Parts: sequence; structure tokens; C-alpha cells
Amino acid sequence: MKSSRLLYLSAHQMTAYRWHSGDLTAEGRFAMNETGHQEFSAYLARNARSVFSILANVSEEGFQIETIPFLQGADRKAIIARKLGQLFFNAALTAAQSLGYQKSKRKDERIMLAALTNSDFFAPWLKAITHAGVALSGIYSLPLLAPSLLKKLRVSEDQYLLLTVQDQSIRQSYFEKGELHFSRLTPLLNSSISGIAQTFSAETLKLQQYLASQRLIGRSQTITAHLLAHSGAFKAIQSSCVNTATIQYSILDIEDCARKSGLKTAPPDTHCEQLFLHLLVTSPPRIQFADDTLRHDFHLGQIRSALHGLGALALLGCLLYSAKLQFENYTLTQETAALKNEASLTRQRYNDILKTFPAIPTNNETLVRIIDRYVELENMSATPNGLYHEISRALQLAPTAELSSIDWKVGGTEPTATNASDPASRTPPVPADSEAAIVQGTLKAGANANPRQMLGAFNDLLAAFKANPKLQVDVLQRPFDIESGKSLRGSDITLGDNKPLAFTLQVMRKLGS
Repeated sequence: MKSSRLLYLSAHQMTAYRWHSGDLTAEGRFAMNETGHQEFSAYLARNARSVFSILANVSEEGFQIETIPFLQGADRKAIIARKLGQLFFNAALTAAQSLGYQKSKRKDERIMLAALTNSDFFAPWLKAITHAGVALSGIYSLPLLAPSLLKKLRVSEDQYLLLTVQDQSIRQSYFEKGELHFSRLTPLLNSSISGIAQTFSAETLKLQQYLASQRLIGRSQTITAHLLAHSGAFKAIQSSCVNTATIQYSILDIEDCARKSGLKTAPPDTHCEQLFLHLLVTSPPRIQFADDTLRHDFHLGQIRSALHGLGALALLGCLLYSAKLQFENYTLTQETAALKNEASLTRQRYNDILKTFPAIPTNNETLVRIIDRYVELENMSATPNGLYHEISRALQLAPTAELSSIDWKVGGTEPTATNASDPASRTPPVPADSEAAIVQGTLKAGANANPRQMLGAFNDLLAAFKANPKLQVDVLQRPFDIESGKSLRGSDITLGDNKPLAFTLQVMRKLGS
């Protein structure tokens, strides 16, 4: 993880700090000359892997609040760039911050435009940073950190002043509803406690008169001035800063501010550089003055950190998935071992039960063959019920046929030829896997029936049997002798006295069908 290093740039020197978990450690001071610039370059080379941030406390700066139409995208950027160029001509370090939209019909946007106007002052330091190739997160202005400090201190006034001491100067800022509207830097000629107290009183009065002349506040309006000081300077400040009709003084303890801000080491005196540097890390302002060219290495570092984070996340996901697979494998191994133990116990109980049975007079192989043969014979056994059902169905479809007898048998027997005149004795052989029934019956002729009608009724009976494709029907005796080779004459067929005409059929099907 890259460490954070903070650079505090004042009108006299550059001071480098290392920030770690709320502790600030000074690592070097570099003068505003060629020697100081060279020492600063060497310091950057020693800490090339750190992320640097610059906090500037200079007098060459400007803040202006403007109103622009409601725009978005490239149009908004263009109008902001044009206004920055108009207000801060030839300034390289500029920034803009949206303050929200007005509640009018046009919804105009309020913008705070800011710039560090002395580009030559920053040039040698920025040149050293660019040459060293270190990551610069941004260039920040000290007064822009004050709103986050006052928010932590829960200052609730709509309009107020804030006066703080940094290095050899006093920073005076005017805020309205938590937004910075004006800030200026005054040199501190006398840095003693009494000198600071007297400067607080004098500069507060000057600032109040300036704001009233600019009509930012009313001439008779009372405004609160918050003074950030060490507890050891309270007595001197209270004696110099006496409340008036237009100015009310409020002294903020710098140690209490450090504690509420999370700075572990409180400042030893009224100077509050370390407090603002700590706020730069923990609560950075929304705007900064470095462009994308100066922050190129910082952006590369962010991309690199994002890729490292994604890689670490992917590795963590793989490790978690691997752990899941290991757990599932362990669970399956345990279940498999339990099933094997259960199967072994079941097999042992089965063998114990077998030992209690009497001995079988044959071996297992012979017993298996016998059982298989028994099952085969059982499957081959049949009853006449199924075939009788088919015969009944066919007779229902032929109402003129009347049943005389049924002779059912299973295949394997050969027909006997004892009496050639008996149709049943001329039955064809029945295969061993089939069953057959010799059906004998008569066709009952009606009073007006003719031979053609009776022949049609017999054919209907045959068609009823053959409707089931599993049945094989053989005609052993027809009601009329119409065999080939003989001539059929009407005189040969007599239906006198409604005498029934006999027929004999063999109906056969395979067993189990």
C-alpha cells in the first residue's frame, strides 16, 4: 500500500510531512531557492512510490461566485472555462465548484470559481514533481478546507468569520451558509501570543469593514468571528478581542479541534498547519487545482490499484470456490465412508440370517436354473378366458350365429383322423406357443332368408374374428359347400323349414398376446 505524504507550501518554504493513521511527521523543509529545489528533488526520488498532495497557503489566490445558465456536458464546461479565463487571465491553476441551483424558474447554477494566480511561484516545485514521476493527487488551497473543519465543530451561524494562524501569516475567511465567499492572507509581523491577539482584533475589524463596504453584510449587522487558538493564548486573546455591537468573538480550542478531527498529536501552539494537513487526508475538499497532466501518474496509480484490487478479488473468489470444492469433497468422502460401513453391516446381518436357514440339497446354480425354468413355464401356462372373450365379442357382432360347442386346447397336440367326416378331426396343428379353440355353431335362417344373405352373415362372423390381428381363423366347415372344383346351384342349397346351417371354425392365437 502506498504511503501518503503531504507538502505544505507557504510564501517562504515547502514543508514535507508523512501522514500515517492520524500521525503527522515532518520529514523536511525546503527553502525558496535553487538549493531548496534540488533538496526537494532528492526527497521526491527517495519517496517515489508515495502519493503526494500539496496544500498551498499563499496570498496570490482568488475566489469568485458566479451564476451561469442551466447547462450540461460540453456547453457547461465551455462557459466555466470562459469565465475562468475572464476572471483569472493566464492562470494555470484554476478550479470550479458547483454550489447548487437557484430555486427560480430558470434554475441558474451558482458556481464558485477559484484560482492560484501566481503560476511562476508554483512552477519550480511542479517541475520537480513532474521530473520525478511521482503521483500527485492534487493541489489544494487552505481556506477550502475550513468548511469541513467548521462542520466537525458544528458551527451553525449563517454568516461568520474564521481567523487562523499558519507559519508567518493570519488567514481570514468569510463564510455564508457554510460556503467560502472571501479569503485573504495577512503577514504576521509579531508571532508572540500578545502579537497574535492584537493582530486577531485588528484584522477582524478590517475584514468586517471591508465586507460591509462590499455590501456582503450590513453595516450594523452583528457577525461572529471564530478564532482558532491554543488554550495558552486564551487570556491574551480575550483581553484584546472585546465584543462590540457588530463583532462577537468566539475562541475555538485548537486541541479540541484536533481531537474532533481525529488528529492524534495536537498542535503545541496556535499554529494550525498540521490540523489542516490532517483534514486534507481525512476530509479533502471537492475541488483542487491540478490538471490532468499533473495528475497523470496519479491516475495511472489508481488504474494500477484498481487492477490489483480486481486481481485480489478474483484470487479471493478462486480461493473461496476452492474451499467450497474441498468442503464438498470432504462431505462426499464422509458420506461414502458411512455408506460403505452401512453396506458392510447389512451384508454381515444378511450372512448371519443365511446361517440360520437349513441347508439346501442343491447348489445355487442349479436352484437358479430351476427357478428360471419355473418362471418360463409359468409364463407359458394359459387359461381359455382370454380366447373365450374374443369368441364372445365376435358372436355379439354376428347375431344370426349360435354357439354349439367350444373345444379349447394348448399347442403341441396333433389332430386325430379317426373320422374323416368330422370337421374337428381335420384341424391343422397348433404351434407349441399358441392356444386354439374349435368353435362349432349354426346360422339360424330367417323365414325369408336366402342363401346369399346367410353367406353374408357367415362372412360377417369371420370379419368380426379377424378384426383382432392377433387371432388366426381357419374355416373347418362352412354353412354351404362352396369349395373350388364344385359347381354351386340354387337347387343344391335348401333353407326349408328354417333348418340351421352348421359351421366349424378354429380360432388360434399366441399365448400371452
